[in-house]
Formats: sequence, structure tokens, C-alpha cells
Amino acid sequence: MSDGDAIATLTGEELLPAENEAPVTPPHLAALGVTLGLAACGGGGGTGSVPATPAPPTPPAAPPPSRLQAARFLGQATVGSSKANVDAVVAQGYDAWLDAQFAMPRAISHWDWLVQAGFATTATQNNQQGFDPVLWRQLIASADQLRQRVGMALLDFLVVGIDGVNVPWRQFAVAAYIDVLWDGAFGNYRTLLQNISTNVAMGYYLTFAGNRKANAATGSVPDENYARELMQLFTIGLLKLNTDGSLQGGIAQETYTQDDITGLARVFTGWNIANADNTTPDRMRLPMTNNAALHETGDKTFLGTTIPAGTAGPQSLASALDAIFNHANLPPFVCKQLIQHLVTSNPSAAYVGRISQVFINNGSGVRGDLRAVVRAILLDTEARTDPGTSTSYGKLREPVLRLTGWARAFNANSPSGAWPIGDTSSTATRLGQSPGRSQSVFNFFRPGYTPPNSPIADAGLVAPEFQITNEPSVIAYVNYMAALVQTGTGDFRADYADMVALSADSQALVDEVDILLGARLGTAAKASIKAAVDAIPTSASNAGLNRSYTAILLTLASPDYLVQK
Repeated sequence: MSDGDAIATLTGEELLPAENEAPVTPPHLAALGVTLGLAACGGGGGTGSVPATPAPPTPPAAPPPSRLQAARFLGQATVGSSKANVDAVVAQGYDAWLDAQFAMPRAISHWDWLVQAGFATTATQNNQQGFDPVLWRQLIASADQLRQRVGMALLDFLVVGIDGVNVPWRQFAVAAYIDVLWDGAFGNYRTLLQNISTNVAMGYYLTFAGNRKANAATGSVPDENYARELMQLFTIGLLKLNTDGSLQGGIAQETYTQDDITGLARVFTGWNIANADNTTPDRMRLPMTNNAALHETGDKTFLGTTIPAGTAGPQSLASALDAIFNHANLPPFVCKQLIQHLVTSNPSAAYVGRISQVFINNGSGVRGDLRAVVRAILLDTEARTDPGTSTSYGKLREPVLRLTGWARAFNANSPSGAWPIGDTSSTATRLGQSPGRSQSVFNFFRPGYTPPNSPIADAGLVAPEFQITNEPSVIAYVNYMAALVQTGTGDFRADYADMVALSADSQALVDEVDILLGARLGTAAKASIKAAVDAIPTSASNAGLNRSYTAILLTLASPDYLVQK
């Protein structure tokens, strides 16, 4: 498949209409606060009392989502779903399913699993053993699926990659960082900023651990790396934005200057790892502490804010993060990226604006409530209304989410607990992406990436995940998944019993694979896959498994699946 084939799919492939799609309030009416009700007729009683106004009629309950709608919702809200998940959404509805997921605690942290699995030994002190298994295990087997999806979205733009964290016990250091994201996925963004800014892995990845105040005698100045990326990538971005994500004044205006970077960098002086005990990984989990002797004591001016001279390190950090957190750019900058990772690469300005308003105020006067933001993103009319044949809606699925989608759909497991999937970063033989292994703070792909010389570029759209998509990477993905679907790796294998039970009926098999993977196959794609399944006689040896393998792999390779609509 060429880039052009995938691009053509993103910009307008035939889709099945949604089943029983619930009507939605037109956004322009909702925005105006328009309500419809029954006018009550007054009655005379001669008593002079004011007639009671009847209560407005209770609106009819929304119909339960169909299996197709439930699968589409789960494609946005999880890293992969099973038959049981689809049935649960149909039975519960979207709101109740979200409530259950928000209330679900993590079974175990990445850190604690590494300890329990025996990786906290001197034999692993200077390598990465355990890192890939701990991430794949939770992405594939954990019940808190919404947390996994939101955590992955956060890791895609609050980036730390293990190869850039050059400390002993690096697998523990990065596991602790990823735990910060997973634990904070439904918390407050201000708290998340505090926790990543004092995290050891982030301190080493963006080189401000051990950062010292300026020295006039030597001419040294504070490291500016984290100050720059905190603003550029994690909070406010490069250009001034309206609440809906559009450019202020319709022109490009820089959000910050070099002077702002220099002023903010002074805040991140004196921060370092909490203690010198390297006999265990424990210090990699502790927040960094501030050494007053190395912290800049002069004033610190950035983004129109001045932290007075003499302010201690922890207070300087709190004041700096407060100023950035309350910057007008932060809601649209963060919310648009979350929408891009969960729902669609090119959300409308109205969609971004609605979610930004939830970020600004969750309805109870709280700014930065990620639980409210995630709920709003997933229940917004632009997420729940079927896109039909829209040429601007949808997103290319990340390779990691393709693997986890297959694994969860077919109950893949590693009975030994080894989870031997390993590093899948190779673009020649594997996925071209692996969780926690970005080689750059700019992630595997940028949110504003547009494939050059493509219909997407001509339409003025972006397609971030296409930055890691080309002919060799597509071939590598299909070949890798072909082996994984059929034989697994080590003791990591899928369970196809339910598919084998359907395999004699090729149409039923293709339809069920379509639902479980959330593929939304078009009529032509379904017909092609069905024909390939039918080419394997039901009387052939291992026909049930081979027909199942064919339906699953061809769906995973289908442009309809690769583009999440």
C-alpha cells in the first residue's frame, strides 16, 4: 500500500452508515442556549394565587448505542476492545461506561510490577530489562482501558524516551515517569505539570537535573532545555491562539521570546535527584529536591511574570507553573492535542473551543480538570456523530494502538508474565513505534505534520501519524502482524476460539472481526475480505483457524481499519 492509498482513504473512503444513530442537538442552537418547552395554560380559581408552572417534560432517554456505535466509541476511548467491552457499552451507554472507567483504580503501577517481577536487582541496574514487558502488559491486560488510552495520549506530547535517560535503573526511572502520567490522567493538569517538572526521568531527559545558577566568573548560564520545551511542547506552544485554537488576529505571533526562555530557565536551577543511594532504584521514584546553594536567587522574569529575588526554589517553581497554567494559550493547545490523539486529527475550531471552555471551567469553577476534559472530548457531538464520507474527519491509527487493538480484541495473553513482545521500534521489521521509546522530545510524530505533496496537504489538513508511515514501514507492519496473528511470540498468543466458532459463515466472521477491531469496513473491503476467506474451504485442514487468520490480518491491513473514523 502506498502513502497515496492511505491518504485517499483518510480523505474520503466509503463508510457504513451508523446503526440507530441518536439525534443530536445542533451545536449552533446549543451554543445559543435555545430550549423548547410546552407553554402552560393558566387557570382561574379566584383565589389570587399564582398557578404553579408544570415541570418540563422529561426528555426521552437516548436509545442505547448499537454494537457498531459502541465499537467506534471504544476505538476512541481505549487501546483496544473485546466482545465483552462492546457489549458493556451497548448495555450501559457511554456515560455509565465512562463513570465506571473513571472510578476504576489502577491494579498495579509500572514501578511495583517491575519490583514484583524481580527486576530490582544489581543484574538489571545498568540495562533496560523489564521495561518493554511492563508497558505491554498494562496496555494489553489492564482493565482500566480509558486510563491506558489517555495515558498514551499524554505520553505522546509530554515525552520521555528511555534511551535518553542516562542513569542507572533507567527502566525504573522511566516507569516512574509513566506512572505519573497514568496516575494523573484524570486529575488536574496543574498537578501533572508539578509532577513531571520534579520527576527524575524528565530531569535527565531534558537535562535540567543538576542545573546550576549562572556563574559570572566562568560565564556559565543555566541550562535552558526544559524551560523551552515546557512552553513549546507541554503547555502554550509557539503561536498565540484564540480559545478555539485559531491564530489570534489570524496571523502568526510568537507566544514567547528568547528572553522568556532565559528568565524561566532560572527557575529550574538547583533541582537534582533526592539522594545518592544507588544500591536500589528507590531514588528514581522520589521527586527531585532543590539545592538552595545552586538555585538562582535573583529575580526571574518571563511571560509578563516576575518572581521576586530571594524566592526559594520550590516557591519559584510553584509560581512559574501557576503563571504558565493560567496562560490563555494552554487550554486550546493542550485540548487540541488530546482531541487529535483520541478522536480526529483535524477537529473543527468549534470542537476545540467547546473543550477549551471545559478546561477553563469544569462547571464547578475548576480549571484544568482532565476528567471533565476527557469526558467532553468523547461525548462531544463531533466525536459521537457519524462522519459519513467527510474528507477531513478521522486519524491514522498509531502502530502501537494497532497491536494493542488486535491483542485486546482476541484476548491475547502471556501466561508466564514474560510479555515477550520487546522493542517494536524497527521500521524495517516491526511497527516503527514502541511505547516509551521515542528518540526525541518531539515524539514519533508532530501534531502539525502534513505529508508533503499530498491531497492532505492540498486540503490544508494535518495527519500527524503519517510522519512515521511510508512504503517500507507499511510492509514491515503487515509482515510483523502476520506472524504475530498466527503464531504470537514466545508464550504471548491470542485466543481465536470465538472466531473459529464463526468461521464456517464467512460473512458472520468478517462482520465480527470488523466490530471487534472497530474497523468500520466499507462494502468493497468487506467483500474482498469475505472472498479471501471463502477461498479457504471449510473442509481444509485447520480451516477454522486459517479462515480466522485471513479475516483478521486482512482487516488489520485494510485502509478502512488503518484510518480511525
